[in-house]
Amino acid sequence: MLAVDGWGLVAIGIAGILAGLINALAGGGTLVTFPTLVALGIPPIAANVTSTVALCPGYLGATLAQWKEIRAQQHYWPWVLPIAVFGGLVGALLLLQTDEKVFSSLVPWLILLASILLALQNPLRNWLKQRLQNPAHAHLPVWWVVPLVCLGAIYGGYFGAGLSVIILAVLALVLEGTLTELNALKQAVAFCVNVAAAVFFLFSGEVVWLAAGIMAIGALIGGMLGGKLAGFINPNHLRTLVVTLGITIALVYWFK
Repeated sequence: MLAVDGWGLVAIGIAGILAGLINALAGGGTLVTFPTLVALGIPPIAANVTSTVALCPGYLGATLAQWKEIRAQQHYWPWVLPIAVFGGLVGALLLLQTDEKVFSSLVPWLILLASILLALQNPLRNWLKQRLQNPAHAHLPVWWVVPLVCLGAIYGGYFGAGLSVIILAVLALVLEGTLTELNALKQAVAFCVNVAAAVFFLFSGEVVWLAAGIMAIGALIGGMLGGKLAGFINPNHLRTLVVTLGITIALVYWFK
């Protein structure tokens, strides 16, 4: 049960709005919601579970927005997406089997990893554009997509922040396609991972429902704001701010 005062609930709502806005423009909303919940006294595993459930609906909107491109990947998604679901479930199971003290010790490393992945998002896209413009670029054998997507999905089910960067890199190394097509497939994979983990978490007893509900509403509002502010906010500047915040939070956890 969430034992916070009215200001704590306001903080949760604001965190949800910021996360929805950040996810819509740059990615990395978990780096706002997770530390907020922990700061309000929610144990780290429950905070991670609650954040995953709360932010899950936002992935639906992003996936539907690219549904046409995703359907065009019919030679890939029928066997890539089940792998994503499986990996998401495995990651969620591993999280719930992790001792609270062990997970607490992993938190700064996970936040730092997510921050680094977010910082690599633009360099990765630039590399992909150059790679895809060269018709002679080499790919790994296509079967590599199975273990690589599975490993990325396990990470996504366990913590999740930065998952999209991992999946996009994996798909570009293994599969043929344009950046738009690979990005759409990446979005579908991230959606499946997060939904699988969130559904699994619904029955875990770890979800703080009041916080999840308030945060989900805030995230949906933030997502809509992100769509309206897209022309006024530089996503690169926002991403830099989120990365700096993530690294700062990781350092705070280490020295705490």
